[in-house]
Amino acid sequence: MTSTRSKRIKTILGYLITFLLLITINFSLPRLMPGDPFIHAGGEAGEVITFYSEDQIEYLREYYGLDEPVHRQYFSYLGDTLTGNLGFSYYYNQDVSQIILKRLPWTMLLVIFSTALSIILGIILGSYSAEKRGGWQDRAVYLVMIVFSEIPAFLIGIFLLVILGASLGLFPLSGGVTHFTVHESIWSQIIDILYHSALPIMTLTLSRVGGMYLLVRNSMTTVLSKDYIKTAKAKGLKKFRIKYVHGLRNAILPLITRVCLQMGGIIGGAVLAENVFSYPGLGTIMTEAVFVRDYPLLQGIFLVMALTVMGANVLADVLYQRLDPRTKAPVINPKKTSVCETTAEKEFN
Repeated sequence: MTSTRSKRIKTILGYLITFLLLITINFSLPRLMPGDPFIHAGGEAGEVITFYSEDQIEYLREYYGLDEPVHRQYFSYLGDTLTGNLGFSYYYNQDVSQIILKRLPWTMLLVIFSTALSIILGIILGSYSAEKRGGWQDRAVYLVMIVFSEIPAFLIGIFLLVILGASLGLFPLSGGVTHFTVHESIWSQIIDILYHSALPIMTLTLSRVGGMYLLVRNSMTTVLSKDYIKTAKAKGLKKFRIKYVHGLRNAILPLITRVCLQMGGIIGGAVLAENVFSYPGLGTIMTEAVFVRDYPLLQGIFLVMALTVMGANVLADVLYQRLDPRTKAPVINPKKTSVCETTAEKEFN
């Protein structure tokens, strides 16, 4: 019990230290960029159409607290962040939290759907390759997955955009919805949103499915050679049940870790995909914020992305303890039971 409590305290302290480092980096990164937020203010991305006078720039810097020493700006930012105040956008003249709340659902739509699809495809193809290990089917699937896993997400996106969007006209080239359209029902609106998000989701799925596939393939190859799987076959259990219930249950733990560790990469890939397809998510507005040096908006977007990745890691810890009791607490009495014995192994022994 004491060991469990100590482990939890260490875990919480670890997350708190990580969070403090994240917001420190989050504060520093925008200020390390060359340029000034008020030189580009009022211009389109990459262009300057409005110049402030020296007096106006001095006034704005004083108004937003940028004339204060860096350490005072840092502690002010720290206090605001801890109270949930993400600041006010220099460029959009809105609360950063409102801007993020409008854009976040679009990005989460891409992340959730692409993650789910890459997991499902990775499990199906990885299990199939493990079953056909060494055969031509395994080699063919392996080659295709390796090729896709080595191509950057934005190149896959451009390829899909040119082939499926521009050449074949199967999907829209950009945007999140059909403009100037009045939908007759909520379902037609949902279908329209999914139709516009199809290419970004396909891009992210294809760029991530290779890693899932390789992990499942290797884990399932090991699990399918275990004695309890042979016992299950000898008992005459159905192939589907052996592979996807008893085998996958023991091979899924590394997959959970992989998904959570990949969350940062998936969000980064979503940022690139959104820019390729002009999708109205956080990635598109983050690019605009970089051009105009909108410090509060950049800090807010980085913070949300970092918290999403941290949340995924916390979820992984919880799921790991649920699925594998060995990670919950050390062995107390090895004479009663062996904690190294997995659920499936117990069932067949």
